[in-house]
Amino acid sequence: MLGDWRPTDPQQEALRHAFLTLLDARPDGCLRACEPGHVTASAVLLDAAGENVLLTLHPRVGMWLQLGGHCEPEDSTLAGAALREATEESGVDGLVVDPEPVHLDVHPITCSLGKPTRHFDVRFVVRAPEGAEPTRSDESLDLRWWPVDALPDNTDLGPLITAARQRFSGHTAR
Repeated sequence: MLGDWRPTDPQQEALRHAFLTLLDARPDGCLRACEPGHVTASAVLLDAAGENVLLTLHPRVGMWLQLGGHCEPEDSTLAGAALREATEESGVDGLVVDPEPVHLDVHPITCSLGKPTRHFDVRFVVRAPEGAEPTRSDESLDLRWWPVDALPDNTDLGPLITAARQRFSGHTAR
């Protein structure tokens, strides 16, 4: 999927090549056991109107983040992994994922391996059905809807949310 995707932003294109290099070099690049770094899947979960984004207060990182996490062996696609994570972490049924990535990011983290690594995060837009009421899971300290134009102070999600809003607008206009 990343081989076919062509982002319009040059920085995103450079990241796409880095992701492909990791996956060419490491057959286990989508599994958390890949210590140098591994691909993860995230969901920018927008409400039905596209006016609010569901964020989780991540217990390990201590910041408001989009939903998402590690790929599991049963995940057949990255979009499917993002949808699974969004459903698990939000408790909302009936979510719909756009199968084309909206954004890429690489960030250092100490994840469940207990060792410093990097997440090569592939991010997707996921839409909630009308009236969706999320339920916090054990993976979160807090879970809440935030207006897309009034994100919490302790987050760097601006570029991701902008890309998601643009994608959402394009899909709802069709």
